[in-house]
Amino acid sequence: MIKVLICGALGKMGANIRELLSGDGQAQAVCGIDPRGDGKGDFPVYPSFDKVAQKPDVIIDFSSPAALSDELEYATENGVPVVLASTGYTPEQLDQIRAASEKIAVFRTANFSLGVNLLCELVKRAAETLGEKFDIEIVEKHHSQKVDAPSGTALMLADSANSVFDGKKPYLNGREGIVGKRGNEIGIHAVRGGTIVGEHEVLFCGEDEIITLSHSARSKKVFAAGAIKAAKWLVGKGAGHYEMKDMLAD
Repeated sequence: MIKVLICGALGKMGANIRELLSGDGQAQAVCGIDPRGDGKGDFPVYPSFDKVAQKPDVIIDFSSPAALSDELEYATENGVPVVLASTGYTPEQLDQIRAASEKIAVFRTANFSLGVNLLCELVKRAAETLGEKFDIEIVEKHHSQKVDAPSGTALMLADSANSVFDGKKPYLNGREGIVGKRGNEIGIHAVRGGTIVGEHEVLFCGEDEIITLSHSARSKKVFAAGAIKAAKWLVGKGAGHYEMKDMLAD
């Protein structure tokens, strides 16, 4: 049985992970990390990594970038692979993740939904087919409590399209005022409100026609299920930086 430590255990995504693992025959949650934890109960939740008494086989992190430094220090010291499901990392934190991946297995992707990862492939294929004659705009919508914008998934979609153009298209986050004619950019627009789980649209706008590729998540459980699948796959892997395409290709 794979033993899982949930970072962000008392949050909404932590609850989804715990619920799905409760009926899983291959993995189980043995403990968690959360600033509100007191270490008590059948499922001990600790306020920090230095309090952890169990020896997990893998960490699933749906907390926030604030937990990253302590998490990676614990993981590298104890040889525990990590599934990073948070977004909004700074460039310095991304360097930390890359450094950690030289010592342990690290799985990081902006979105754990199989549908979103398929959408990325479709966006790339559309960009290859339509080329420079079509302008690309991305609209992402999330709940009112999301703290980062644009979403990591929106950036992942933009990167998929931009890979066709050797990454030469700049990203423009929203427009305001007299901005002049549209340039060669990929426009990214963020909507925040209510309890929207996650919606993404990629528009290819050409002369007299628009092609729209979209994905809508109706429950956060799709992301939790994907993270659990990634955690099971990651256990036993050597040091390295893994992402969804590696798991899907295996």
